[in-house]
Amino acid sequence: MRHEYAHMVDEYTTSRDTEARQRRSFLSAAKRDFVPLGIAAAAVIMFVGTGGQLMMHVSRQIAGIPTRPIDPLTVSTLLLNIALIIFIMRRHRDLTREVAERRKAERRARELADIDPLTGCLNRRSIAPATDQLAGLANRNGRSVAFVMIDLDNFKQVNDIHGHLAGDLVLREAADRIRTLLPAEALLARLGGDEFAIVVSYDRMVPNRIDQLVTRIIESIAEPFALPNGETEITMSVGIASDRDESTKAQSPHDAQALIHKADIAMYEAKKRGKNRFFWFEAPMENELRFRSELERGIREGIGRGEFVPYYEQQIDLATGEISGFEMLARWKSPEHGLVSPEVFIPIAEDIGVIAALSESLIEQAFDDAREWDSQLTLSINISPVQLRDPWFSQKILKLLMESGFPPSRLDIEVTESCLHENIGVVRSMITSLKNQGVRISLDDFGTGYSSLAQLRSLPFDRIKIDRSFVSDVAENGSSTKIVAAIATLGEGLDMPIVAEGIESEEILSALQSIGIRTGQGFLFGYPEPAASVERRLLALSRTGPARAVSQTGDAAQQRPSLAG
Repeated sequence: MRHEYAHMVDEYTTSRDTEARQRRSFLSAAKRDFVPLGIAAAAVIMFVGTGGQLMMHVSRQIAGIPTRPIDPLTVSTLLLNIALIIFIMRRHRDLTREVAERRKAERRARELADIDPLTGCLNRRSIAPATDQLAGLANRNGRSVAFVMIDLDNFKQVNDIHGHLAGDLVLREAADRIRTLLPAEALLARLGGDEFAIVVSYDRMVPNRIDQLVTRIIESIAEPFALPNGETEITMSVGIASDRDESTKAQSPHDAQALIHKADIAMYEAKKRGKNRFFWFEAPMENELRFRSELERGIREGIGRGEFVPYYEQQIDLATGEISGFEMLARWKSPEHGLVSPEVFIPIAEDIGVIAALSESLIEQAFDDAREWDSQLTLSINISPVQLRDPWFSQKILKLLMESGFPPSRLDIEVTESCLHENIGVVRSMITSLKNQGVRISLDDFGTGYSSLAQLRSLPFDRIKIDRSFVSDVAENGSSTKIVAAIATLGEGLDMPIVAEGIESEEILSALQSIGIRTGQGFLFGYPEPAASVERRLLALSRTGPARAVSQTGDAAQQRPSLAG
């Protein structure tokens, strides 16, 4: 059986299309040159006739039998026949060479159609029929088939940092590493880009053999890849689907396209769960993916329909209790899902490449809203790490400021710590460009990333925002209290004011005030509100009373549906 599996790929490429083989056979027969063949046949017949006459004449002369002189025409005919036969032999040799070259070209064309030229693996076109054939053979022998979908995580960074030639080297090496770990009967395909697929049969009684195989492959790919200008490391996300339902122990009819679809869903689940891992396909995954597809469609359509609106969370001067500014938060008023939190739609918008258009639409609305507020109130805006990869980001912000007439000195751009490690050069350039125009820059979610003191000193931040994960425990006087106090001391030493997020109780507020935190925000002061509610709040305050003394406006922002934050 192992011998049967080993020769399967060669067999399927030569036997899968009977009609095509017949067509090629007909074309091959048509390639024969019937005119030279006819001439050759005539030349041979004439050669036999004239040659026979001459041989008879020569024999009689040798025997001394009187005979007539040799006819010169007969000699000329014989010589002509010999010349024709030599010509036909050379013509036949040329035709044979030409047919061989054509067959070689056709074979090469079939290889290019079925084989990935970079890695030597099967390609997307050929993996489906090969999978069907392997599944059929495996089922006849009482075995099942697993389709393993592989995606190299963050492979684009390899191309961006080291160049596309280095990326090709990594793809070839990755294919070789995978190939060396596969059993002889397994199929390996490159589906395109950084996606690979494995099809392997397994004993139905021991499906964990697939887990063991995939684990070895993940560990192999995690080893560094040597490049001409250094080395790089990558991981992989893997999805697995089988033609056997392990929950019911039922064998499904082999359908390559269905296996590919299920393995792709499982692979997406692995990416969503943190990458560098594998998942077997489960039915609920398909429902979740269908829901995500609906969200993707809704996001794309919602941007054009104006369904995304800014909400505003108060930022409070903790010494006076007065509002010092607002942080803009995105909300999606979906006609299908209601008020949707950014934790749901922002990651999806980043994945599908519409985060820039979505953010710019919200910023434009926020500038129009905030322009009508008290001139002392600031507007803080969170920026996605994806947007910071755009070298023209700062110019786009300045263009929106100019078009709206909103003062740059009232704008505060919040950059998360994770952004600093993706491209520090671009971030530094962006920060400098915006600060030169009067825009303030804050380091957001401080303490959750890996920013160093050197970066805090070298990058011109205006203030630091402490992540809510530290603030929520500050009232317990434990390690979080010490961390917050240390950050406050650090900010004072660097001359950077500190803002605390997530203030949700009087105890937390008192603890922060005792540490010396001057600015904070959180649900204690009010839930995020739409522009109309902010306007009513500011009119009621007249900028004289403590912000917390004003009753919260009862609107949809205070109600928290299943998808809303």
